[in-house]
Amino acid sequence: MATEVRSTRASDYETVFILRPDIDGEASEKVISRAISSLESTGAKLTKIESWGKRRLAYPIAKQRKGVYVYMRYLGVGGTVAELERNLRMLDTVIRHMTVVLAKDVDVTTVTVDPEEVKVRRIELSAKDDERDESYEAQLGLADEPRRDRGDRGDRGDRGDRGDRGDRGDREQAAPAAVEAPKDSDDGAGAPPAAEA
Repeated sequence: MATEVRSTRASDYETVFILRPDIDGEASEKVISRAISSLESTGAKLTKIESWGKRRLAYPIAKQRKGVYVYMRYLGVGGTVAELERNLRMLDTVIRHMTVVLAKDVDVTTVTVDPEEVKVRRIELSAKDDERDESYEAQLGLADEPRRDRGDRGDRGDRGDRGDRGDRGDREQAAPAAVEAPKDSDDGAGAPPAAEA
């Protein structure tokens, strides 16, 4: 499937691209095949390809909140990355891509490729992928807890000094600061009148 790199020295790259979440298996297979053929046209050597499935995005991209992640690792020289990214930019189903250099000046003859790791598998999205809304950080308990909605009163015991306000909660406005009375002077001017008994 992949051709040998023309040079014995190459750089080790990894590219992750995100496909639209509503993509079907056949369209995803075409995108991956096009990416592989662009690598082959530059003489790159594909070493690994994986589909990570549908995941929640960190922020919306092109009005999408989820995307299908595909990971590729390859050895390439010269314009390999430019050609791959040019092909990915031309596809409407690719909403984002990123390439990272893992190592430079790698001897290609020492790298062995497992045929199972470069096999293109059709991406089949299940209903379970659509239901999964948590990121890996949240699943592992590393993400911050979601903030409480202001309307959510919850347990008042953990609210510190606001716990003694009862049901009034945040609706109660703070009393205006008291106006400081003028300081008393020796002549008694400005002092409040004495209350009569």
